Amino acid sequence: MYKDYRSSRVAGLNALPFDPAANNDPLQFNGSSGQLVTDCPPLENTAENSKKRKRASLPPEGICNMTMDSNSITMPMSDPNAWATAMNNLGMPPMGITGQPLMPDFDPSLGMMAGITPMNPMMPGLGMVPAALSQDVPVVKEIIHCKSCTLFPPNPNLPPPATRDRPPGCKTVFVGGLPENATEQLIMEVFGQCGDITAIRKSKKNFCHIRFAEEPTVDKALFLSGYRIRLGSSTDKKDTGRLHVDFAQARDDLYEWECRQRMLAREERHRRKMEEDRLRPPSPPPIVHYSEHECGQLGDKIKDDGKFHEAVRVLLTWLERGEVNRRNANNFYSMIQSSNSHIRRLMSEKSQHEKEMEEAKDKFKTALAGILAQSGDVEARRQRKRGER
Repeated sequence: MYKDYRSSRVAGLNALPFDPAANNDPLQFNGSSGQLVTDCPPLENTAENSKKRKRASLPPEGICNMTMDSNSITMPMSDPNAWATAMNNLGMPPMGITGQPLMPDFDPSLGMMAGITPMNPMMPGLGMVPAALSQDVPVVKEIIHCKSCTLFPPNPNLPPPATRDRPPGCKTVFVGGLPENATEQLIMEVFGQCGDITAIRKSKKNFCHIRFAEEPTVDKALFLSGYRIRLGSSTDKKDTGRLHVDFAQARDDLYEWECRQRMLAREERHRRKMEEDRLRPPSPPPIVHYSEHECGQLGDKIKDDGKFHEAVRVLLTWLERGEVNRRNANNFYSMIQSSNSHIRRLMSEKSQHEKEMEEAKDKFKTALAGILAQSGDVEARRQRKRGER
């Protein structure tokens, strides 16, 4: 059983001494811990450097004397002259703050606008405080010390090692440039820090294939590509090498990836089917086939007011199926006659109810007119009494 290196920390993977996303301390540009920008040697005019983005030139004394203490600047938010001076120092043209305000809801006495947090010139992105670190900044690789070997980082000026296209579901990496005296224990010690290793296939020609348990672990292993490895303190050629880590295509990885994709497809089909079944209207109950017994029961249901609707639907289905013949024609005729008489009775009841509704409307209108007339008389009497007073 191999040793689990998941809890160990790999030197070089966390190059920054702080977390840029959670660090709120002010940055210091005049500290003695690092070299000043003015003391740095000029960059060579190479093709690689010419492609880099040029920074805006700042006076050297401004860089050396700039401090990031937010308490050293006391500028009122409502003073237009102070804002113009600050914007001029930032290299921005002064905006028309005096005269007609750019924002009509701005309250100079409060120094803020309703619903909006007051702006501070020390906020990141205004030029005085650098914005958050970009993800495009190259990670500085450090020396990695292991128990039986040492990994030296590659030259940062060299381009990153080339890699092939990542196969789908890749969990296996190819590691070349191993020392001749490298063993599986050494490989486990170096790459076990990246994640759990399930298998190692070592060849006699200074390369091997490593299969990890998780896909994200492959990216951590690629970080070690380009490192120079040295066994102990030996300088022998057989104890040194330059690692080259690349993606490898394995049948097991592809098979697991296809199985996972099929599982996701099944889950998606099941989810869609459940959604369609939920939105689909309920199916009507099945209609029984014609028989003498069912015909007799249907005749009784047609005469029942509560079951008439269901009985008529069954009768129409039998007629559409062609269940009528010479033997049962009389039965169908009697059921149709019963349905017709029931429908005529319903129509007469409907007419009677409509007549009663009209009479009720007339009574309501008459009563409402009487109430309005009495209300008018009462209001007129009140007006006359007020006039007499």
